[in-house]
Amino acid sequence: MTLSENRIYLASRSPRRRELLKQIGVNFGILLLREAAPRGADMAEIVLSGEAPADYTTRIAVVKAEMGRARLLERRLTELPVLAADTAVVLGERIFGKPENVAHAKEMLRALSGQTHQVLTAVAVAAQNGIQVSMSRSVVRFRDISEHEIQCYLSVGEALDKAGGYAIQGMAAVFIAEISGSYSGVMGLPLFETAQLLQESGVEIFP
Repeated sequence: MTLSENRIYLASRSPRRRELLKQIGVNFGILLLREAAPRGADMAEIVLSGEAPADYTTRIAVVKAEMGRARLLERRLTELPVLAADTAVVLGERIFGKPENVAHAKEMLRALSGQTHQVLTAVAVAAQNGIQVSMSRSVVRFRDISEHEIQCYLSVGEALDKAGGYAIQGMAAVFIAEISGSYSGVMGLPLFETAQLLQESGVEIFP
């Protein structure tokens, strides 16, 4: 397989996931799922009653990949693997997805201040040979964050489209006292697990 054939579809709007795929030399097209009006979202990212954080994150990633492949077939596009992912910040048993607004982001940052939390990112690849999924778990410890720092951080505009209300690759890096696990996983696409799944689907990282 040559690099020109090393191509997938990415079922995500995330610029971070695009950057990370480019980092490892994977060529991709964007396959967008609907998120809002006028026809409504393709799926609702809602935690089911009693659902564990890892189960929730895995389910959402798998459904996104399955829906992306269904959309591909409906449009009669070239059959390529479809990659999707989902990231959740977990504090205790609380699942923090993307904040709904600035006030929600502030609430999340206050809760994370001085605490250790997990970041779970599930990656799913749907291809002709079926669907494969893998999970990245990272542990992140925040130092104490003052109200002034939270307010200043929110004014930067990084928080609203990030799980947990923060971007590790942005100014929130100054809040992180310690991280154990995958830096790229905390960003939203763990590259170790992603490369393994793509190779299982016939996409070579080093063709």
